[in-house]
Amino acid sequence: MSFYDRLRAIQKQNNSLLCIGLDPDISKLPTHLRGVQDPVGEFCCRIVEATADLVCAYKLNLAFFEALGQESWHTIHRVVSCIPPGIITIGDAKRGDIGNTATMYARSLLDDFKFMATTVNAYMGEDSVRPFINDPEKGAFILALTSNDGAKDLQYLKAKGKPLYEHVIAKGKAWNDRKNIGFVIGATRRSQLQRVRQLAPKMPLLIPGVGAQGGDVQLVVQHGCDSNGEMAVVNASRSIIYASSDEDFADAARAAASALHREMNTIRERYF
Repeated sequence: MSFYDRLRAIQKQNNSLLCIGLDPDISKLPTHLRGVQDPVGEFCCRIVEATADLVCAYKLNLAFFEALGQESWHTIHRVVSCIPPGIITIGDAKRGDIGNTATMYARSLLDDFKFMATTVNAYMGEDSVRPFINDPEKGAFILALTSNDGAKDLQYLKAKGKPLYEHVIAKGKAWNDRKNIGFVIGATRRSQLQRVRQLAPKMPLLIPGVGAQGGDVQLVVQHGCDSNGEMAVVNASRSIIYASSDEDFADAARAAASALHREMNTIRERYF
């Protein structure tokens, strides 16, 4: 099954655009977990267990895992393994390097950790992306327009009359011979989101930034989805996983995820 088909299938099965970002800052974990052998793994797997029927994807921000040191390899494997089959798993590492190095990064993320998709920085060109998209069943979300303040330093620069992020999208479309490329666009980039969807009408968009970062859910759903109300992967992290710092953290995460899931589907019903 192609990556696009996998994504469409789980979005239909769970009637969901929601991606939960697993960004486990160990200093923010509930105190009762800090004495267990693998507190981050336990925390994430409890979140997954409580929310798996509400999502189309989970995105692991690898920086929060790698900061654990030598335990990180085991914890990443544990968390990916606890995610039910069919749900898209995204290794958010934003890799991007010359071809032979990119090949090793892709081997680590796709073959060892067995993520279904990755985030990739295309600044170094096609050979930095190609190893992540050789397998049509695995996807790559290329950074197009991010939500951080520093995005203005480069991503909006004009080249041949167009901002740089539009050139990135054009290249990604040209490289998409296996139909497994998507783009990352921050939910806070309200005026550009509609433009990105116009440029890539059928490709998946990974849209972080609703919830704690303040992205407008209605605009994200209205302008981020394709013409069928699909192919938007809307990520929320802190607003869900840190909904409670007590022993009820998993139940609180489910409640927050369920509320966002309902809100997005209400908007979808209105526009699609």
